[in-house]
Amino acid sequence: MADVKDIYQEQETAEETFRDHLATVDKEGKRIWVYPKKPKGRFTNYRSLVSYLLLLFLFGAPFLKVDGQPFLLFNIFDRKFIIFGQVFWPQDFFLFVVGMLASLVFIILFTVVFGRIFCGWICPQTIFMEGVFRKIEYWIEGDYMAQRKLDKQPWDKEKIIKKTAKHFLFVLISALIMHTFLAYMVGVDEVWNIIEEGPMENTGGFIAMIVFTGLFYGVFSKMREQVCTTICPYGRLQGVLLDKQSIVVAYDHERGEQRGKYRKDENREELGKGDCIDCKQCVFVCPTGIDIRNGTQLDCINCTACIDACDSIMDKIGKPRGLVRYASEENIAEKKPFQFTSRMKAYSGVLIILIGVLVTLLLVRSDFETTIMRTPGMLYQEREDGLITNLYQLKMVNKTNQNMEIRLSLIEPEGKIEMVGGGIDLEEQGIGEGAFFVIINPDQISKMSTKISVGVYSGDELVETVETKFLGPTN
Repeated sequence: MADVKDIYQEQETAEETFRDHLATVDKEGKRIWVYPKKPKGRFTNYRSLVSYLLLLFLFGAPFLKVDGQPFLLFNIFDRKFIIFGQVFWPQDFFLFVVGMLASLVFIILFTVVFGRIFCGWICPQTIFMEGVFRKIEYWIEGDYMAQRKLDKQPWDKEKIIKKTAKHFLFVLISALIMHTFLAYMVGVDEVWNIIEEGPMENTGGFIAMIVFTGLFYGVFSKMREQVCTTICPYGRLQGVLLDKQSIVVAYDHERGEQRGKYRKDENREELGKGDCIDCKQCVFVCPTGIDIRNGTQLDCINCTACIDACDSIMDKIGKPRGLVRYASEENIAEKKPFQFTSRMKAYSGVLIILIGVLVTLLLVRSDFETTIMRTPGMLYQEREDGLITNLYQLKMVNKTNQNMEIRLSLIEPEGKIEMVGGGIDLEEQGIGEGAFFVIINPDQISKMSTKISVGVYSGDELVETVETKFLGPTN
């Protein structure tokens, strides 16, 4: 009972000074460890389902392949990226920029409309913390009161076994997360090769694995909610993005106040009491240690644990659910229904434009890219037969999954092309380089710089036409 009394006293003190300090920091600046109660309810079940689906995708995607290529690959070392089976190279960086802009506007729009719902339902930090590590902690150490008791008791046999088992699993899962992220960067086949070769063959890679495993372990075993409340910049954006029309996890103060302890068969309306019975269950389940009844706070990740906790209490005392629910400040204070505001419409318009631009660029994106440049520092040469030549450097990128035999032909004006060192065979998703001469009769040249068109062929198929400049004497 003493532990329970201590918890209530801590919460009462926090209620009085909640705007003066962080919920997880005491007056001396020391961290207050959060022991959230295990949540139960419909929203918790929905969130668990979403977590399982996202985790299945995260750990399964590296093994998926499209036409022999990874479904997703972000190889920053070779500057090669595969998204949904489509290969992208540094030459496609403009697509990345447009895509990032569209994602940024989407996040802004999503936050303006739905608050920090991304953090509670989709963010990897929350998915792993609440959907994996916290569940292991509940399984081994018990619910929040049992965890508090275990941390306060001396290092006896029970504590050593439970703590060792928990942290062993934490390290194991952290290593699995690290290997999964590595598979997204170099491919799952390469990860298996690194594992089979052992640390002696890949000392640098092995050290990096140890470091990142320790980083993941530290985040989920020690940092926890501090990542959301202090480190993550997205939480700070709420202050400028949210308004009275934004839908957030909110406490209905119009209905809940004045708070008062519940007495059986009492008429709360006559006594001037609201529906909140001050049970503090919404506080106990909060993974960031806040009291949702104090209003919208930057520390709230919209995880809905407080909604489930409050609904269960309302069911027990015979009151309607929804004292804590998804709602806007305007909806609670003025009973106004949700409206799609002009600000939301503006963000939606910009988002639609960016998505349209991105889709258009993807549709017109070429599977083959050729760069032709005149060799720097060289002017034209006049051959013994009177023909004029220019030397060019050639670089080609094959973005397809097929090998290609490349030949070049001068389309305009009349003339011919001679390769230096033979033709170019491009491997699938390969890069080829070479040099060639463009040979043109002086009769085809009317000025010092003449525009020419070079056809790039794969077999008999024209895959690309490249325009460049040809230097020659003026007539």
